[in-house]
Amino acid sequence: MKVSIDQDLCIGCGICLDACPEVFEMNGEVAIVRIDLVPPEVEVSTRDAADQCPAEAIIIEE
Repeated sequence: MKVSIDQDLCIGCGICLDACPEVFEMNGEVAIVRIDLVPPEVEVSTRDAADQCPAEAIIIEE
């Protein structure tokens, strides 16, 4: 599974970082993805982060 963040939509709220710090981090006022491929052990928390994102900026590719 791959994940990305649409930087034009991200509002920098940090919910993704709270939900899955293994995958997301803040870069200034926006979130970025720390890794290329999401490890299976954090796929659920990555999906939770996408579901919780108020800007719907997190894009998951299977």
